[in-house]
Amino acid sequence: MATFQMSFILILIGIAAGIVSTVGGLASLVSYPALLALGLPPVTANVTNTAGLIFTGVGATIASRKELKHQRKELLTLLPLTLIGCIVGALLLFKIPAATFQKVVPFFILSAGLLILIPRHLQVKQPAQWQVVLAWFGVFFVGIYSGYFGAASGVLMLSLLSIISQARFTEYNATKNLIMGLANCIATLIYYLQTTIQWSLVWPLGIGFLVGGLIGPSIVRLLPERWTKIGIGIAAIGLAISLFVQAY
Repeated sequence: MATFQMSFILILIGIAAGIVSTVGGLASLVSYPALLALGLPPVTANVTNTAGLIFTGVGATIASRKELKHQRKELLTLLPLTLIGCIVGALLLFKIPAATFQKVVPFFILSAGLLILIPRHLQVKQPAQWQVVLAWFGVFFVGIYSGYFGAASGVLMLSLLSIISQARFTEYNATKNLIMGLANCIATLIYYLQTTIQWSLVWPLGIGFLVGGLIGPSIVRLLPERWTKIGIGIAAIGLAISLFVQAY
């Protein structure tokens, strides 16, 4: 495939995946399978996808400054947990076969999809301390997962924030976008030290991710929260089923 044609396709993939990522944390529902379809080996596709996703975080953070103004306290707690977990996960990628982790991933994504579908009025208004601590462990695990494999790590984070955050969906979704963007930065740095990153693929994909990341928050503001979460939940359940079939 010609270089220009490949770059154009990667930009389009990035735009679609960037929008899906910022709206629901499911970029890899679009970009990872697309990279595999273009002939990239699984680990190369995973590394390329993670590096490109940095630009989604940049775009989404710029476009979500209004929502992030009220999330500083949560970020001070969630960022260290996620980033430390991400370092652990990125190092594990080169030590443990991906198939080992992939066998449990569908169950976590399924759980995330179901949690997002629970209406807010049925969730605990003020979580007990043990629930908050458990959620923090969950955030740490999502960090490990985002560094190790990453597919749908955004929706896992979103499901946890839907339980422990008292903010509106647009605000904790913006928090998710910033956290996962920084996690992808950390993971990419470790990948760079451990393996070769094909930057010729990352840059066009990243341009698309940046555009999608800038567009996504505006879409989130326009869509009804409940229907957005239903769409995310259904997509997550579909992805869980797909990953289950691949793993087993």
